[in-house]
Amino acid sequence: MTKFNGYQLGERAAMAARGERPIERDPPMIIRPEMVAMAGPKNEPGDIVMRRSPEGVFKPYQPMPGVIPAGQEMAMDWAPTDPSSATGWAVQNAVFHEGQGFFGYPYLAELFQRAEYRHACEIWAEHTTRKWIKLIGGSDEKRKQIWDEMVRLAVRETFQTLALNDHAYGRGQLFLDFGDREGNDAELATPLIRTSTKISKSRPLKAIKVLEPMWSAPGTYSTSNPLRQDFYRPTQWFVYGRTVNATRLLTVTSRPVSDMLKPAYSFGGQSLIQLMKPYVDNWLRTREAVSDLINSFSVMVLKMDMAATLSAGGEQAMFNRVDMFNRMRDNRGTFVIDKTQEEFANVSASLSSLDKLQAQAQEQMASVARIPLSIYLQITPTGLNATSDGETRNFYADVHSYQENHQRPALQVVFECVQLSLFGAIDPEIKFEFIPLWEMSDNDKASIRKSDADADVGYVDAGIVSPEEVRERLSNDETSLYHGVDLTDPPPDDTNDEEDAEPPADGDA
Repeated sequence: MTKFNGYQLGERAAMAARGERPIERDPPMIIRPEMVAMAGPKNEPGDIVMRRSPEGVFKPYQPMPGVIPAGQEMAMDWAPTDPSSATGWAVQNAVFHEGQGFFGYPYLAELFQRAEYRHACEIWAEHTTRKWIKLIGGSDEKRKQIWDEMVRLAVRETFQTLALNDHAYGRGQLFLDFGDREGNDAELATPLIRTSTKISKSRPLKAIKVLEPMWSAPGTYSTSNPLRQDFYRPTQWFVYGRTVNATRLLTVTSRPVSDMLKPAYSFGGQSLIQLMKPYVDNWLRTREAVSDLINSFSVMVLKMDMAATLSAGGEQAMFNRVDMFNRMRDNRGTFVIDKTQEEFANVSASLSSLDKLQAQAQEQMASVARIPLSIYLQITPTGLNATSDGETRNFYADVHSYQENHQRPALQVVFECVQLSLFGAIDPEIKFEFIPLWEMSDNDKASIRKSDADADVGYVDAGIVSPEEVRERLSNDETSLYHGVDLTDPPPDDTNDEEDAEPPADGDA
């Protein structure tokens, strides 16, 4: 028999009023009416097994009403369920478990409200843009204009939101707005060519907008020739009744799925929430079990003559006696028992190692999210000389890989559009690079500067380089204490003629 506390009973009543039914388990899973159609076979009357059928897993995702224009139908939408196709073979032979099918964007948005999911997604998004980028090459004036324009467009904040959607929903999209979002549907459907004829001072990039994936759906894509570049790659997207070319709606999918699953995922990828869900469920179940055990780890046992309870009124007397004990159960209470016929005992469950079991369930969430415990859970390593520098460096390396592989292509497009909007041309000498997240400690920086200084002295004394060349290196090095020093002044003289000159002899003028 499953027991529920008052809060759970209230939730069950509210769910029943909404037409929902929970599965008897910890944590409870909500079964909505629209999910019943996707459920698999039933074990017993009234018990729904949460294992989606193959047709439900491979079925193309149905977007929100109004996203696809009326009368538009996708060609070969049902091809994955054809038994004669390769995907049909996979449908017939695959076994699916919870977390291996697309949840749908509404359910992902619901799960995103839980701290365990949201915290992991936000950490990835925040670290992606925490140090951001720096511009290199070209003239200082051009770099300043480009930077100011990127600040006006809020590129940094927008790309953080783009990364957040990618991790939370499996797909992030960025719309380039040149003033065509209202009343110019024909222009939205045409490719955006990054030339001065398409983008210029008279027609600049006005804004960039992050689009949540539930408001768009894939349009035209090839399904007949795997050798084509647009094979299962949309060249157009439907955005609430409008057709937008893929060059204007930049898409980021860091965890793509195989071609046979792309229609089911609405041409997105696996979200971090989907990957974490089995581990979060285990953590919630463990947390609740540990809390319940701590709440009732001690049980009071009263050994008495149970035969007496079979007599008239004996049962009520027994319950009255137990109720009296419960009312007096504290450190100042006294419970009186019969010396010969009753015995009182206390049975307690062992609480040792519960903290380790709970910590392991919590750490599993951090492992699947690829985030160090010191960052995800704010847990400081313990023990002699314990440090998390190695794990932090690995995480920063993963963030840098994400920046280069998944954010650079979209950022490069925005970067070139900004230059065309400002100057009417793209300067090939101006580039950008992501600033590394890892920072050395002050002691490490001082040690490196000391080693460099000793090396410079040795090279100057050996005549390999001149002091002027060393000064130039220190002036150009951004990490140097003398970065930007004025090189037009002569180098300081090591000798002082006034102080080093020999004093005149007595009697000399």
